[in-house]
Amino acid sequence: MNKRAFAAFAIAAVAALALGMTGCSSNGAGGDSADTTVFRVAFNQSPTHPQAEAILDLSDKLEEQTDGKYKLELFADGTLGSQEASIEQVQSGTIDLAFIAGSLLESFNPDFSVVNLPYIYESPEHQMEVLNDPEIVGDLYDTLLDQDIEILAAVHGGVRNVYSSKAVEKPADLAGQKIRVIGSPTNVRLMELMGGVGTPMAQDEVYTAMQSGVLDGGENNELIYGTMSHYEIAPVYSYTKHLMMPDYLVGNPKVIADMDEESREIFETLLDESVDVQLAAFDTAVSDAKKRAEEGGATFVETDVEAFKKEVLPLHKEMLTTETTQTIYDAIAAAK
Repeated sequence: MNKRAFAAFAIAAVAALALGMTGCSSNGAGGDSADTTVFRVAFNQSPTHPQAEAILDLSDKLEEQTDGKYKLELFADGTLGSQEASIEQVQSGTIDLAFIAGSLLESFNPDFSVVNLPYIYESPEHQMEVLNDPEIVGDLYDTLLDQDIEILAAVHGGVRNVYSSKAVEKPADLAGQKIRVIGSPTNVRLMELMGGVGTPMAQDEVYTAMQSGVLDGGENNELIYGTMSHYEIAPVYSYTKHLMMPDYLVGNPKVIADMDEESREIFETLLDESVDVQLAAFDTAVSDAKKRAEEGGATFVETDVEAFKKEVLPLHKEMLTTETTQTIYDAIAAAK
């Protein structure tokens, strides 16, 4: 794996699109110099999330190593709107960078479904290796450039499992249960194959929806489950391990292409390092969130993972509809 090579590859691909920087703040509040360019970063999780910690660490190092030319300002807890809204703002240049769930990119190019398939990655390390390898995903990522979206890095978003008011140890246990999923055809179909009813909904609406009975449960990693207190309404967390959904740091192509060459090199190196920093921090954060949930009365149970895998594997064939998706799928499998 060479994530730095990927960042350089992406930057070279968009240089020709540069028409000048849009959406960046110079001489921002907080004492920044008039010569400091501040990239605004939208994030829908808390500022203590591993991805947030990694980007803040990157910002400090970027400001130091560029002698104050560049820094990042993180807007956590969805203060700049939903992830869907953040993508639109990146495209328009209203904001510069955003963390988004990988499934949202399916609406821009359906071929992104191949990297969101269930049980496709052997481990978080395998996921990061293939999703930051330009030889595997470079052409796919480039399809978004003419829509003013540049993928700067793929980051680990945790292993997703099901939680509700009762244990889900086999597919039959999900029968009739309305489970919140991220809004994409792939995720709705996945939950259907698992035995439940996939119900797309914004993350910040899930707690109330479960509380009122609109939802029976959700599916996400332990970090979201614990930090958003979903265990209070859905106290049984079942390890279906069905999905390892990537998140992406995306930006407007003009923003990065307009950086001076030396600063771009520094940025890509730090971004490379931040992917590894975030991955290492995720395990610790998950352990802390799980402990919090258990102290709040949650129960974590093992499941018949192979039974779930058997039910959802047909989704792989359903989604491999183009030469691009088949090629990427084969490359991911070969990297295991």
